[in-house]
Amino acid sequence: MKLDEVRKLQQRKHREAAGLYLVEGEHLVLELEKACRTRPELLQSKLFVSEQRSDWRSPLDTQVISASQMARIADTREPQGLLAVVPVLPAAPPMEGERAVYLHEVQDPGNLGTLLRSLAWFGGFRCLLGPGSVDPYNPKAVRASMGAIFHVPVETGVPLGALDQRYRHIGCLGLEGETITSPAFTARDCLVFGGEARGLPEGWASLPDARAFTIGGCGAIESLNLASAAAMCLWELQRSTPEK
Repeated sequence: MKLDEVRKLQQRKHREAAGLYLVEGEHLVLELEKACRTRPELLQSKLFVSEQRSDWRSPLDTQVISASQMARIADTREPQGLLAVVPVLPAAPPMEGERAVYLHEVQDPGNLGTLLRSLAWFGGFRCLLGPGSVDPYNPKAVRASMGAIFHVPVETGVPLGALDQRYRHIGCLGLEGETITSPAFTARDCLVFGGEARGLPEGWASLPDARAFTIGGCGAIESLNLASAAAMCLWELQRSTPEK
């Protein structure tokens, strides 16, 4: 793969056309190599290492390039000398008992990546992104995920109206509604979060058994960060759900 083609993968249109994305830095490359053990399709990835990191041993097809070439294809200002081109894999089919988080027009890649990290930590969740949401393979989102991008099933372009075919108990998170400590919250199999600017999507109330929930607080500020709010909800679901 030519380096100019690798550099283009910093742009969404080229990632979508090629079905490839970039993974950069030592931690993420290590996580990628670990993920290859359970998802062998990831072995199709191509690893570029700078001359200073030429002693790196990897199961991936590896090419050594100069520091200047690495700087040209990297998204960060100070590259660590390790960058992989990774194929976008289809989301694994849902498992029994799996829940989902649906994001409506979420725009911040850092928020998305941090949320994916929480989903991977708690396990048993998939991430559904509505139309108009940020690309989960945006380099900033990938970095913020800290490797969770390899472990959480992610679906993009999922319309809100498709949820009623897949989930029976929808919970929408906002500034009003029952507290997440309510027993009704435990039954939610899909949580819907609105984008940072526009909030909850229109039509959410028509979804099956849709209920509004909120996170209790002192009200000193207007709202919570999306990733923080989602992490609190995931913790509450785990804490209040009986072990099987």
